[in-house]
Amino acid sequence: MGLSIRAYARHRGVSHVAVIKAIEAGRITQQADGTLDPEQADREWEQNTAYPRKKISMQNHTAAESISSTSSANGTSLLQARTVNEVVKAQTNKVRLAQLKGELVDRPQAIAHVFQLARTERDAWLNWPARISAQLAAKLDVDPHAMHVALEAAVREHLQELGELRPRVD
Repeated sequence: MGLSIRAYARHRGVSHVAVIKAIEAGRITQQADGTLDPEQADREWEQNTAYPRKKISMQNHTAAESISSTSSANGTSLLQARTVNEVVKAQTNKVRLAQLKGELVDRPQAIAHVFQLARTERDAWLNWPARISAQLAAKLDVDPHAMHVALEAAVREHLQELGELRPRVD
């Protein structure tokens, strides 16, 4: 006669649900009467569970020892994997919150907007000599056509210099 599921769970230091899941997964086996032999179940639990939980007294072990006790074959512990997972979840939630608050900008949309602004400004500068050249020519008493050609050449040269600048958007 062995222990009941709940009694074995208390013996093992886990919930009865964990014991039921271990039985359903085939990691531990029940006796014919439905009870569990604690010694046999402990052996099966250790052998068939990828990350066995052990009772660790924090007074007797440091955190580093508890991490190393749950290490898997590849060197990554369950605790480390869970920590990484929780950090990624926290970062993802932080970004989502910033999006909801309107603190983040959609990068492709921002680049398109800046491009449109630059194009509008360039077009305004290209049209400026045609609007202002006649007025300047009258004030300076020079040929309006010559003034227009000179202003347009100066503006295009300046815009060409500005076009050679390559701002970083990273």
